[in-house]
Amino acid sequence: MNTDQKMRQSTSASAYGGRAGTDAGDGDPPVRAKRFWSARRVPAGIVALAVFAVSGLLLYDVAAVRSGRPAMRWREWLADQLAARPLDDPWIMSGAALLAALGVWMVVLALTPGLRGLLPMRSPGAGAGAGAGGGGGKDVEDAEAGVAVRAGIDRASAGLVLRDRAMEVPGVRSARVDVGRRRIRARALAHFRDLDEVRADLDTALHEGIHQLGLARRPALSVRVRRSAKSKG
Repeated sequence: MNTDQKMRQSTSASAYGGRAGTDAGDGDPPVRAKRFWSARRVPAGIVALAVFAVSGLLLYDVAAVRSGRPAMRWREWLADQLAARPLDDPWIMSGAALLAALGVWMVVLALTPGLRGLLPMRSPGAGAGAGAGGGGGKDVEDAEAGVAVRAGIDRASAGLVLRDRAMEVPGVRSARVDVGRRRIRARALAHFRDLDEVRADLDTALHEGIHQLGLARRPALSVRVRRSAKSKG
């Protein structure tokens, strides 16, 4: 392989590195689908147990003081520290910052759906016009029956499916597909054929694979193909 061929292959690999795929020509318009919300049972359970334990301890101490018994030492010590230390004390500021960060974290958990690894899929007949095919009729029947059909696919599983599609392209020796919420990045090593041809076939195969996944919102596609070291040698 001469120097001109090596330079052409290197340029071809880098030229396609940042190119993003679009949904133009795929046929199905994008569908707005809500993300799946995480139940977050573990954080909710931890917070509930912590609030229950602290509230129960304070209630017991207040009842004990009301009945004539002395207050717990830790509460007396805490009351003395809060009364003696100024507001700009480092310990007071650190404790306030910690409680504020904990509150912000709880608010974020309450307002965000979570489950970032799960991509929403199209519902049956989504995007179909009125009177089109049997999909629209099924949607009407599901709506009348009060059944909400929602589906999703794990990002790791989608990556494995697309990787298998990439390995079927002639000339691809190995491939790696990273599926994000908004972008899919495919990286492949080619051991024969021209890089432009391999990249074009890989782009087509991956677009078809993304279409068959039935995602409600198709991520942009970025494909990069380069020559393997053994093939260069």
